[in-house]
Formats: sequence, structure tokens, C-alpha cells
Amino acid sequence: MESNCVQFLGDKTILITGAPGFLAKVLVEKILRLQPNVKKMYLLLRASDDKAAMLRLRCEVVEIDLFRVLRKDLGEENLNALVREKIVPVPGDISVHNLGLKDSDLLQRMWSEIDIIINIAATTNFDERYDIGLGINTFGALNVLNFAKKCVKAQLLLHVSTAYVCGEHTGLFLEKPFKMGESLSGDKKLDINVEFELMKQKLKELEHQDCSEEEISQSMKDLGMSRAKLHGWPNTYVFTKAMGEMLIGNSRENLPLVIVRPTMITSTLAEPFPGWIEGLRTIDSVIVAFGKGRLKCFLADSNSVFDLIPADMVANAMIATATAHSGETGIQTIYHVGSSFQNPVTFEQLHENAARYFTKKPLVARNGSPIIVSKGTILPTMAQFSLYMTLRYKIPLQILRLINIIYPWSEGDKYNDLSRKLKLAMRLVELYEPYLLFKGIFDDLNTERLRIRRKENIKELDGSFEFDPKTINWDDYIANIHIPGLITYVLKQ
Repeated sequence: MESNCVQFLGDKTILITGAPGFLAKVLVEKILRLQPNVKKMYLLLRASDDKAAMLRLRCEVVEIDLFRVLRKDLGEENLNALVREKIVPVPGDISVHNLGLKDSDLLQRMWSEIDIIINIAATTNFDERYDIGLGINTFGALNVLNFAKKCVKAQLLLHVSTAYVCGEHTGLFLEKPFKMGESLSGDKKLDINVEFELMKQKLKELEHQDCSEEEISQSMKDLGMSRAKLHGWPNTYVFTKAMGEMLIGNSRENLPLVIVRPTMITSTLAEPFPGWIEGLRTIDSVIVAFGKGRLKCFLADSNSVFDLIPADMVANAMIATATAHSGETGIQTIYHVGSSFQNPVTFEQLHENAARYFTKKPLVARNGSPIIVSKGTILPTMAQFSLYMTLRYKIPLQILRLINIIYPWSEGDKYNDLSRKLKLAMRLVELYEPYLLFKGIFDDLNTERLRIRRKENIKELDGSFEFDPKTINWDDYIANIHIPGLITYVLKQ
């Protein structure tokens, strides 16, 4: 019989990057709660020294509400003792050689002890500076792979990517790896080293021109977006993640490699308790803006499938794939972890649930009165949305500008303020457009096969490693778990 996940985690030493991030925290809590006999977890996090790393671990990981079940079960003192025994916070940075580790004794110890390497570190800003996106998402992934190759006991590198490396095409997306140099824009050849040199050259030019930090930052963001679009990706984030996949797929040699591609990760469905979330994820900005009565008009196709997946299901799938593939020399397997193929939820469903929720339980304005929400205007194309914005906002804004010219003392600040807000709204809509109007479905055949195999062969504790999206009742999850979680953990913080 195959090993179950709890048995697999026992006595393992695991390196996890991106530790203070949302998904990494869910994974760390899960491992500690279900397998306290894990040998050790090295958590790589950005910090100036060991003391700062320990402080981040305590404040941003262990002391947060996510750990309340463990805290209740073990007691504060025992939890702290378990963390001290099992978790080693390591100050580092995946964008540099050897992950930025300065302590040579620690490096040798890690290389001799680590069994499993899990790379979650990423920058997820859609319009990230090109130098930062390449440094973390592309070459950072390669640095983690090179580090993993030096681990003498390494059984697996599990790399977390994103399903949206597929770009903006329509149809069914398969779980297949990228070929080195593959471009989504047809005949163009993508050379990652050329991209790196181009970025360095541009940075040098900007520094020679004596540009301000702000100008450099904006130019690097623009460069990332233009290079992404040239090669067929909608933004810098997914472009640099796709190149990261290419590099590690091409350089892995015999190291077993699993690439997990989650879709839009949302609040926890069940574990350690329903509704835990941190920060506004992709779709949450829309839900919150709607609840605050700010979403009068929105770009979306009511029939578009929004591929959502709860964070605990992603963590469960990661542990299950690691269990299945550890020690399988030379393999590379891709897993889509999402819901669009098995149990799709549409924008209309999401919209209906949010409208019902905020009508029954409205948010309260600063003056203490309830915020009345209306369903607003949903426009299915960018052309219609732009026309609406022109008629509804841009023309009145131009009139305000005229008044400002004729009577400069009257509405000057108001015009500048509204103009700034309108530009910001349009920029956000342009960034999010590929996902709001996305017409793809993510095939999850590998993930489904793994689920079936595990059901047939493996006995887990009471479904504690569930990652089947067919078990999700979306109406119940959105109204009774996700939106209340957003209000508790994001709006009330």
C-alpha cells in the first residue's frame, strides 16, 4: 500500500520558501497540526539576520489566528516548544545564489539534512518591475533548483506556479510543461538570457540618465508589461512565472520535479477552520468594493467561469503530490489545482451571492448607517466598459476641468482627485481584464488520477487531505464561509 500523507511527513526535513506568504502559512500549520513528528522545517524568509527572521516567524506566522486550533489543542507553552523544536527560520532571498545564506555551517547542515524542497516564494504583482519579477519568479526558481541539487538526500522539488501561465487563449488547458524558449505569440522565439540582458541594459540606461527612483520603477514596470505582451502573456507576473517553469524544467537533471499550478486561491474551506484569509486575493477586491457600494459598473462576462480553489485544498494537494512522487528519479509532473473542470462557478453566481449577502447583512459606513448595495451595471466587453466610463465619468470630468479653467478657485482639487481615481480605476480594470473575461477551463486529469488512486489505495484520517473541488457547495462557501472570512480577517483588521 502507498504511503499516506501523515506517514510520509513523519521524520522528514523540509525547506519551504516564501514562508510569511498566505499559502506557505496554511501549509506549515497543516504539517505541524497533523504530523508533529516532522523532523524539521527550514522556513526561508526575508530578514536582515537570525533575530529578525525569528521575529517575523513569531509575529507573522505562529501568533496569528490561523494557529488558534493548534494553540487551543496544545496550549501556548507547548505550541511554542513545538515551534522551537521543529521550525528553523532562515534569513534569505531566493533571488541570489545559495538563497542568500551567509552562514556556511548552516548551509552545510541544510544540504546534508533536507529531504523535500517546496518553493512557494514569488512576487504576485501583475505589473511587477521587470528586474524584480525576473529575479524572484524566473531566476529565483532556478536558484532554488540549484540549491535542491546540492541537498544530498533530496527526494523532490515541489514548485508552486500558477495555472494562468497559460496566457489569454480560450478552451481547455492541459497539464503540460513548457518547452524551453516557448512563446505564446506563435513564431517568436523566447530567449530568457536575452530578456535578462535587456532588463540589465535598460536599468543601466535609466541610472545613467539620472532618473528618480519613481521613474526607474515605472520604466521597469512598463518594460515588464511590454515584454510579456510581445511574447503573448497578459502581464509580467505570469510571464516571469512561465519562464521560471521553463528554467527548472530544463535544468532539473534527475531531481524529481512536481509543478503545482493553482488557480485563484481563496479562503480556507475547512482547515484549520473555515474562512481564514489574509489580504485581498484576486476576486476579493471586487467583493469588497461591491459590499462598500463602490461598484456601480463592472467589466465581466456573467457566464465566465471564475476558477476558485480554497487555500487548504491547495496545501492538501501539495502534500499529496509530494507523497506520490518523492524519490521518483527523473520525473516531471504538472498538476492543475482548481475547480473549473470539475465544479465550475460563474461570475453570475458569485455576483448573486455577494448581492444577497450584502443586502441581508450590509456593511456599515463611517457615519454608522448601513451601506445599500445595488447590483450595478455589468458590461461584458472592454469596448462597452470604456464607452460607459466615457459617458458616465470622463465627459463630466472634462466639464469639471473647463469650470476649473474658467474659475480656478472653485473645483481644482475636486477635478484632480476625481481624475486620479478614474485613472487608477481604468488601470486596475486593464490589469484584471484577462481574468475577468477569461474563457479557459483547466483540465486536471493528473490531479483527478491522483485523487482516485488515493481513494482506492490510501486510508487517510477522516478526509484530512481532501482536495476534490466536487465536494464544494459554492453558494454555501461564498455566502457562509468566504465573505464572512473576508469581513473578519481583512476588513476588520
